[in-house]
Amino acid sequence: MEQMEQIEQTEERTYVLPASILIATVMISATWFYVEQQKNTKPNESNAPIAQTVGDMPGEIPNLSPEIITKLYDLGVIDKTKVQAELSTLNLLWAFGLANKNPILEQGPMTGSSEAGLSAEALAKAGGFASTGGWTLSVGDPMSHYSKHALVVLTSAQQELVERVSKNIYRPCCNNSTYFPDCNHGMAMLGLLELMASQGADELSMYRAALKANTLWFPNQYATIDRYLVARGSSLANANPQEILGRTYSSGSGFAQIAAAAPAEPASNRPPSGGCSV
Repeated sequence: MEQMEQIEQTEERTYVLPASILIATVMISATWFYVEQQKNTKPNESNAPIAQTVGDMPGEIPNLSPEIITKLYDLGVIDKTKVQAELSTLNLLWAFGLANKNPILEQGPMTGSSEAGLSAEALAKAGGFASTGGWTLSVGDPMSHYSKHALVVLTSAQQELVERVSKNIYRPCCNNSTYFPDCNHGMAMLGLLELMASQGADELSMYRAALKANTLWFPNQYATIDRYLVARGSSLANANPQEILGRTYSSGSGFAQIAAAAPAEPASNRPPSGGCSV
């Protein structure tokens, strides 16, 4: 509060240099987006069942710091002229995952290349996915930011952890793991794992946060998985997050089999699930 009061006092002085005013404005904007980001990690309270489920699940989804959010704007990963309202945690992590320099984006399934760096051919291939071409909030071509900015730098051990965990986290919209982040949810999840690794999180914490994130991003699907588990004496809150995030439960084909075996729920109670766009 004291810091914000100092900023306000500074803005009231007409003799302050324009650069100082600009810096203060950026700081206020970053703080505002940080607060809104925290709000958007919470489930919609009008959807009581899934809100209760997420609340009962262990683990926490970390937020991007105001400093990282400011960099996303300063670097043009997010164009402030295109943002009319606060960005959700999903979209902020999507931007972060897309822009943060990482070998998974350069030498993984997105490019089909095993070589370091990004050739024109590799960039062209990577640019054809929903997670890249679908990011319409950047300054210029989104691929000009693809694996371009060292927002967080991982140690070799942290990178190995991200790669190992990402290969076992699926999403119900497709059959790809986070190691192949071809849609917004996959790219956002990659960003989440990179962020947590940079903060020193262990593997269990990453799986717990990832399961919470997937439950928020795919509430209908994970409400179904929860009903399936409850009918068998378990629940999302006490299940092994690594198992639930794996292909059997969380891939598109795996979820289809779970849904076919889960107790039905009235359509009026089903929460909406997000699509793969901004």
